[in-house]
Amino acid sequence: MDDKRRRVRVQGGWAGLAKARGCAKPARREALPPGRQFVYREPQAPVLRRIPDPQVIEKEGVYEISTSPTGISRIRLFPNFIESKEADWIFEQLCQDIPWKQRTGIREGISYLQPRLTAWYGELPYTYSRITMEPNPQWHPVLTMLKKRIEENTGHTFNSLLCNLYRNDKDSIDWHSDDEPSLGRCPVIASLSLGATRVFEMRKKPPPEENGDYTYVEKVKIPLDHGTLLMMEGATQADWQHRVPKEYHSKEARANLTFRTVFSEPSGMDSRVT
Repeated sequence: MDDKRRRVRVQGGWAGLAKARGCAKPARREALPPGRQFVYREPQAPVLRRIPDPQVIEKEGVYEISTSPTGISRIRLFPNFIESKEADWIFEQLCQDIPWKQRTGIREGISYLQPRLTAWYGELPYTYSRITMEPNPQWHPVLTMLKKRIEENTGHTFNSLLCNLYRNDKDSIDWHSDDEPSLGRCPVIASLSLGATRVFEMRKKPPPEENGDYTYVEKVKIPLDHGTLLMMEGATQADWQHRVPKEYHSKEARANLTFRTVFSEPSGMDSRVT
């Protein structure tokens, strides 16, 4: 019996010591300043942003794709601007006769071969992406005919032409805007497609607060068929970028003729957006 009592006293002593060691003084609660009360607020759920689906434009018409302080960005689409049989003949002539050349570009200080062939027509040089196209006033008769027809049907006049030949589905052109100073403010670009259908993509330039992030911007896709004319007007070059991406299925060759107006002085021209 004495042993049992002794064990109880020892166990109790250890328990009391452990309890004493584990006790801590309660934290002192600071009182709120006079006139202030604690208000509980539910935690805010994160704002989910939706990536917009691209707008697909296929039918003939005039489309105002955005409005900003810069002005209205407008495109006009004319499918079958050149009838199929005539377009076949024109495409064959241009593939044979134009002095196509693969040029070397520079991106971030690194030289690369452009994934397409190009040619330039116009009395003035044209510089883009650190590539200068030398003056070439000797227009091919077919190109002169096409320029005149486009001018008569659109009401715009042009003095220069950049030709692009996409040899297959792996040829492409990356995101860019035709906003070189030599084109003036709010240039008008007339783009005529011949050959295989390729998708022309556009994306709106993000506002400054997005820090160059294009994830949530508006996008447009336009399948450009044989003989289709696309006009880009107003603030389109200031507010949008465009490209022709690589594709991953067999495509035949495609020629793209982009008529434009180049000025000898890079500033200057009063091109109002309406």
